[in-house]
Amino acid sequence: MSIDFISLYKEDFIMGFLTTIFAGFLGLLLSVMLGFIVAALRLSPFKIIQTLALCYIEFFRNIPLVIIAFFFYFGMPSIGVNMSGFTCGILGISIYNSAFIAEIIRSGIQAIPKGQAEAARSTGISYIQCMIHIIFPQAIRIAIPPLGNQFINIVKGTSILGVIAGGDLMYHADIVASNTFEVFNIYIFIAVLYLALTIPLSMGVDQLQKKMSKQYGS
Repeated sequence: MSIDFISLYKEDFIMGFLTTIFAGFLGLLLSVMLGFIVAALRLSPFKIIQTLALCYIEFFRNIPLVIIAFFFYFGMPSIGVNMSGFTCGILGISIYNSAFIAEIIRSGIQAIPKGQAEAARSTGISYIQCMIHIIFPQAIRIAIPPLGNQFINIVKGTSILGVIAGGDLMYHADIVASNTFEVFNIYIFIAVLYLALTIPLSMGVDQLQKKMSKQYGS
């Protein structure tokens, strides 16, 4: 197996690798933030807000990520909104994954005894304060295992950037492959680089889960 392409195009691979890391981190951050908001709305005491949040979740969970990315990259320019491939990819990743994360968080929240929320509300604090200070911290501990899986999916999902000129690993791999025709070798190498990102992330999530289990005695 020839690996000469690595030295010839090392700068491209380094740039793509760093872009993938940044895209994964940014997508993770935005997905979690948006997911928490949608989960809170999903559990709102107001029926109309619950319905809107449910529609958001069901819509984005049941369409491919590539359609969302294409909507921003190819669709938005038709109304005069132009964004880079990277920006369009991050928006797509964040919106798509936030729907899954919202359901994970919702499940974690609903696992908390209702009496805790009722007791907190009886003291006069608002619904938002109750969620932020009492419910969310406990729900996170419960939701860590499925959230860890979703985080890995987000990192892998950054490969969508390669389809819309986002400058990630897949984008540069496609360019190198078209120049060298060493398709098999290149994509094996790219797979190894993705494993270098996802395996430590998976191990980190496992360690965090063990640490929190010890901390809370469960």
